Amino acid sequence: MNDTARAFCDFPELSDDSASEKVRVLKEKLGKKIVILSHHYQRADVYRHADLVGDSFKLAKLAANSEAEYLIFCGVHFMAEVADILSKQTQRVILPDLAAGCSMADMANLAKVERTWAELSEIMNPDQWITPVTYINSAADLKGFCGRHGGIVCTSSNAAKILDWAFGQREKVLFFPDQHLGRWTGFQKGLLKHQMVVWDQDLPMGGLSETEIDNAKILLWKGHCSVHQMFQAQHITNFREKFPEGYVISHPECRLEVCEMSDFVGSTEFIVSKISAAPSGTRWLVGTELNLVNRLADEFKPLGKLVHFMSPLVCMCSTMNRIDPQHLAWCLDNLVEGRIVNQITVPDDDKVNALISLEKMLAVS
Repeated sequence: MNDTARAFCDFPELSDDSASEKVRVLKEKLGKKIVILSHHYQRADVYRHADLVGDSFKLAKLAANSEAEYLIFCGVHFMAEVADILSKQTQRVILPDLAAGCSMADMANLAKVERTWAELSEIMNPDQWITPVTYINSAADLKGFCGRHGGIVCTSSNAAKILDWAFGQREKVLFFPDQHLGRWTGFQKGLLKHQMVVWDQDLPMGGLSETEIDNAKILLWKGHCSVHQMFQAQHITNFREKFPEGYVISHPECRLEVCEMSDFVGSTEFIVSKISAAPSGTRWLVGTELNLVNRLADEFKPLGKLVHFMSPLVCMCSTMNRIDPQHLAWCLDNLVEGRIVNQITVPDDDKVNALISLEKMLAVS
């Protein structure tokens, strides 16, 4: 490979249409050497170029099963990390813009999780009493932490099964980084509010008393998705007053009261499949990211299904939105010239331990 990569500075000058046309031409040149994967939340002018689409874990599995040499991941950093962990040694994972992160994933880091484990060790042996469970929306080193401490990874679609498994191992669960997915999953299992307490990682002992920790079944990390945090119960009330025959479907990263008021709660894949299978004439209020909701609205309107975005405010995943046609064209242009830019490589130690927790999840679910 030529180590001198072409700088990105020329590409921002391209219009979205020009960049998209360049992507099309470069894809043809690269052929089967590449596969472009796009998350459901990706902006439409990037999503259109995808060879494979889905939620984060589905895409990682699809990437691992691909024979392509280069996996171009149009998503965010933790998704590309999972793809690198699960892919073949001969494959290379590329994230078109390294600034495409996840604000929720950033709310938990290895230093804070290890400090939490150390604080808990002052009142119990956490490796004996607590199963660490990390949402897939987390950094690779946190997945590795779970691998080292008998823990596991979960997704929004398999969290209930994973929680059953976790309680089968130990009495308590430390669930990070999203408190809302953890709370909704625990609620579905019949846990009471005092059995699911929020661990504030910026306070000594999580801001909890020893009695609160003793009585808890789940310690919920104080983290959230900034997109799903926007949705409120009042949005559902307003919709039902206007369209009493309508259905409400939400992502489990939403607040508990939003999930409780919804007719259906599930992952992005679940939301897509549920609305796809719905009969003509149905109306849906959807509590998840704007790009996906707009895509569903456009796709199903001709079929007589009306899809509404839950929040009156524009609410999209800003970090996911950093992947644009210009960055995609730039990384493909470099590949055509024999250069790799923005390769995502998980360190070997993290990869080994993260793979333990990911493979455990696959076995359980």
